[in-house]
Amino acid sequence: MRYALIMAGGAGTRLWPMSRVNRPKQFVPFIEGRSLLQLTYARLEGLIPAENRYVCAGRRHADLVRDTLDLPERQLLAEPVGRDTLNAVGLGVAVIAKRDPEAVVAVFTSDHVIEPIDRFQRIVGRGFRLAETTANTLVTFGVTPNYAAICYGYLHLGESIEESARLVRQFKEKPDAETAGRYFAEGPERYLWNSGMFVWRADTLLDCIRRYEPESFAGLTRIIMAWDTPEKDGVLSEVFPTLKKDSIDYAVMEKASNDPNLRVAAVPMPLKWLDVGSWPMFAETCDKDKGGNAVGAAKSLLLDTRGTIVATSDPGHLIATIGCDDLIVVHTPDATLVCRKDRAEVIKDLHRLVDERFGPEVV
Repeated sequence: MRYALIMAGGAGTRLWPMSRVNRPKQFVPFIEGRSLLQLTYARLEGLIPAENRYVCAGRRHADLVRDTLDLPERQLLAEPVGRDTLNAVGLGVAVIAKRDPEAVVAVFTSDHVIEPIDRFQRIVGRGFRLAETTANTLVTFGVTPNYAAICYGYLHLGESIEESARLVRQFKEKPDAETAGRYFAEGPERYLWNSGMFVWRADTLLDCIRRYEPESFAGLTRIIMAWDTPEKDGVLSEVFPTLKKDSIDYAVMEKASNDPNLRVAAVPMPLKWLDVGSWPMFAETCDKDKGGNAVGAAKSLLLDTRGTIVATSDPGHLIATIGCDDLIVVHTPDATLVCRKDRAEVIKDLHRLVDERFGPEVV
């Protein structure tokens, strides 16, 4: 049977001050009044039954998941601490496999905006068929680059296979600007962005973790033996924090792409895909005015202003600017950010400094 595992962890520090430790970006309703998590969950309607959609999030955000999605307790996986995607995905897939050993699981992240939904569902369906028909196939989805991004990993493509997919020769880490330019110049027939979405048979993925990361597999096995028993929370709290932090890309997918017993397939995803991890990416979800300003505020007045992003968490709050070019202006009740757009990546460092100087109440 087909399942979805939605990864809803992450701090979203580059979207401060709207994204906070106690309410990170995936729970903030700043996309037409809905959160990124809500959009991700709704995108699966008609593709995967509601009872087969699981969400993995930090324990401190479990109530937010329940309130946002009205998710049954058995489908919520609450990590006591973050241990990166290898262990989050491994835990989710292992829980699903315990309940359904024949499960085929698609993994999605909760910070994407993807359109159109019907095309997205057709493409994911191809990925499911690939994984269902060939036990040794791990499927990822590649997005067509529209610029030479240094913030995404890349998939180096090989020959074509069934379901309009391509073999993955190699996973490429986030490149420097020169390398990204070369990848972009070679085109989508050679390189795609790594979307961070996957499909695999649960038993195939767990066998990869067993062979490539035996210590993590042993820890996850201890947790799963206690799952759906009264000992679950105690064992999870004891074991999960001891697991080595690692990403699923590095720990499994890169190794699998060089494993003669497996094949890693990329299904191209030629559609609108936004990884909403920063204010410039958030701007891509907003309507633009005649000055090219991205407006995420119900009330704004932008005079002689161009290329600026404005946003507020308060629908009654007015943001007004005069003579501003290429800025980010974000208002919340207790913190306001003003930043040049070309310094957006530094917000992550600012977040750390705010925490050090003013404490957790404003991060």
